[in-house]
Amino acid sequence: MTNKEKNFVSAVVYLHNDGARAAEFCALLVKELEAHFDQYELVAVDDACTDDTVPLLRQFAADMAKPLTILHMSLYQGLEAGMNAGLDAAIGDYVYEFDSTRHPYAPSMVFAAYQTALKGNDIVSVCPSRTTGGSGLFYKVFNANSHSAYQLRTDAFRLVTRRAINRVHASSEHLPYRKAAYAASGLKMADLEFDGVLPNTERGRWNLAMDSLALYTDAGFKASTGITVFMMILALAELLYTVVVFAAGHPIEGWTTTMLVLTVGFAGLFAVLTILVKYLSLMLDLTFKKQKYLVESIEKIQK
Repeated sequence: MTNKEKNFVSAVVYLHNDGARAAEFCALLVKELEAHFDQYELVAVDDACTDDTVPLLRQFAADMAKPLTILHMSLYQGLEAGMNAGLDAAIGDYVYEFDSTRHPYAPSMVFAAYQTALKGNDIVSVCPSRTTGGSGLFYKVFNANSHSAYQLRTDAFRLVTRRAINRVHASSEHLPYRKAAYAASGLKMADLEFDGVLPNTERGRWNLAMDSLALYTDAGFKASTGITVFMMILALAELLYTVVVFAAGHPIEGWTTTMLVLTVGFAGLFAVLTILVKYLSLMLDLTFKKQKYLVESIEKIQK
């Protein structure tokens, strides 16, 4: 292809014990980038890999004579922290975010995402037509309680503009969930869909889901309001029951009923307090936890 794109693009790839699949994925990615762009960079985030991922990646760079930046995290810190570090290291005008080296989509989707971004979309998500696991339920709850005009979906990868990255980093130094931050940025988003399904490999994402719902939706407020209303209805029902028993002239079985109401009441109170504590702990983390991630070193492999 003679007329290649002049915009500088970055591709950030998250790696944690991906083995040979990491080098295979990077080779496929470089082929696509080489075919369409004059200038690009590949940033691999080594999230404390303990297998042969990094040596195989170095060998790939040497064999293909392609520049590669490997960002070595000091210790395992998870997908979001690792990708935030990769985004900070990337310098492209457009940045691809590959959370996984699994690719059930056609390689042509990589450039198709860029073409969609050129139409005025600052965030482009490439999504499967089907989902598995609990992600579908999470997105239903998130979208139902979010104030964003865009609906989040499970995605295989995304392309974001430098403006989108700057916008979300200006709103918060610490991004617990990038996808939700993009949706809340107010910038234009678009989805590209491919026929397929992503493997269900996400584990330990419960805290991330709770943080996202607390930060970017009013689900917690609605839940606490619902619990409060329920407790008020229960209290009114108990009052009505007491009046009826008194009017009928029957003795009140006070102990059992009172203990039931107190037990349920305290359960509701603690549920509301739990939600409040979650909000407060999250606010403290975002306010005082300035160190977003720990990077051990940056290794640049040149041609």
